[in-house]
Amino acid sequence: MMTLKNMLIDYCKIALEDTGSHCQKERWAYMRFLRDVEREDTEEFPYLFDEEKAMNFLKWMSKFKHSKGVLAGKAIDPAPIQIFIFSNIYGWVHRETGYRRFKLSYWQVGRKNAKTQSNACVASYEASALGEPYSEVYIGATKSEQAKILWNETEIQIKNSPFFDKFRKAYGKIHHDKSGGFIQALSKDSGKTGDGFNPQAGLVDEYHAHQTSDIYDVLISGMGARTQPLLSIITTAGFELTNPCYDIEYKYVSKLLSPDDDVENEEYFAMVNELDFGDDIKDESVWIKANPILATTETGIAYLKGRLKLALDVPEKMRDFLTKNMNMWVDIPENSYLDINKWDLCELEEKELDVKMKSQTAICYIGADLSATTDLTSLGLIAVLDNKKYVKQVSFMPEDRYKERMSVDKVPYDLYVKQGHLILTEGSVVDYLEVENYILKWCEDYNVKEVCFDKWQAVHLMASLESKGITVVEIPQQFAFLSPATKDFRNHVYNTQIYHNGDKLLRRAIMNAKTREDDNENIMLSKRKSTGRIDPIACLMNAFSRANVVHNEVDLNAHILSGRFSF
Repeated sequence: MMTLKNMLIDYCKIALEDTGSHCQKERWAYMRFLRDVEREDTEEFPYLFDEEKAMNFLKWMSKFKHSKGVLAGKAIDPAPIQIFIFSNIYGWVHRETGYRRFKLSYWQVGRKNAKTQSNACVASYEASALGEPYSEVYIGATKSEQAKILWNETEIQIKNSPFFDKFRKAYGKIHHDKSGGFIQALSKDSGKTGDGFNPQAGLVDEYHAHQTSDIYDVLISGMGARTQPLLSIITTAGFELTNPCYDIEYKYVSKLLSPDDDVENEEYFAMVNELDFGDDIKDESVWIKANPILATTETGIAYLKGRLKLALDVPEKMRDFLTKNMNMWVDIPENSYLDINKWDLCELEEKELDVKMKSQTAICYIGADLSATTDLTSLGLIAVLDNKKYVKQVSFMPEDRYKERMSVDKVPYDLYVKQGHLILTEGSVVDYLEVENYILKWCEDYNVKEVCFDKWQAVHLMASLESKGITVVEIPQQFAFLSPATKDFRNHVYNTQIYHNGDKLLRRAIMNAKTREDDNENIMLSKRKSTGRIDPIACLMNAFSRANVVHNEVDLNAHILSGRFSF
């Protein structure tokens, strides 16, 4: 008869050969298990694999039912990845005490791969069936809504299980009267932080969202009196790389799993299911690496296809697709406008850029973003040539405020002055006459069709330019006017259809830029949400809003005369 341990050994060996379906860190976890089996019950490794204890949990899990999706109402049949993970957590025990080996566990996996379902089974098991008297199980989160997701799943599972009459709900807790155990949600925003408690188990759901390790630390510090406590973290990847989930935990488990690193911790179990570096997110065959349960069904693949299409159609959704569905850590802050790496790919030499922009067939647009005279004022120039666009900017700052702004903004404005991308004007306010002269100089050097303004602070300058025969266009700072340009500018960058001169001040503005979105998924740059100054990209957006519209307009007369237009 095949034993559970032998089944796990075979499973690991097969998975190690299948690099297309199992990511590197997952395979490292299987290598770790095989190494542990080889040295089981030795002085070096005083642990045994207790099949009965492992099976007890797996049988417990199978007593519950799915609460959502196409399997709702059906008994949970643990997937291979769940069998492997929880056999490890509950099967390995110390040979002398019989207490479990793993006190901490970390599982990072894509959304809809039974994370919450798994931890809910752990919650009820730890509170009642493990045999620990007066077991306290806490669900830790920064927000009560997040903690309640796992708490509610646990309650639903119990209600629809044979153990319903063994538990009761009272005063915000799920009690198991026979053992004296209970399950309670903790959250930082509700003031319930677990201080003074004695956790048998702490369950942390979506740890990537925690800005600090406060909840983690409180749960760990309270477990000292327990003989075999468990802190279980199940999460997806995220985009805040300074949060403890990535900066501490993910980095640590990566070293723990790696056979090439000397980090060892016999009490810490880790499993990571993610895409590997270089995997193509559009290749359906690799999706199973991050979705070891979801991607095994037609329904799951269809769901991921839909998520990918949305991410490709609406770039604002790409970050969530990468982190939640492909389980990849990405350095894209919330509402970030552009992937700066793609912007860097669009750089041209200054001389080559200027040749393109001064071409006789290039049509140019100037965009202006004027400050309240004391901060940064920016002018942007866009040249349209052969279905491509070439851009540059220059900004202005009052000389008397220059050093103060460097100190307050922590930005090397002196470098930008030396590079010619920032001009200092005399006095304590921006000299708009110098700004106007710069616009007129550009109009002499380039084939400028329009000068495009955010009307705020610009009425007098617009009137002065109009009096000199310059075509001036007001650009309303509203979603309806700016959303198409904001999206198309980014698409041009991603398709390498916009070129720039490597201007470091403009690059900083793009890195600072964040968007806001209305209910119809229209977007525009937001100075309020952005961290740092974004005037150099804001002025280009004013110019691009006209460059894009004018050169995409259909000339109906031309179509009629050519006979290509029909009603």
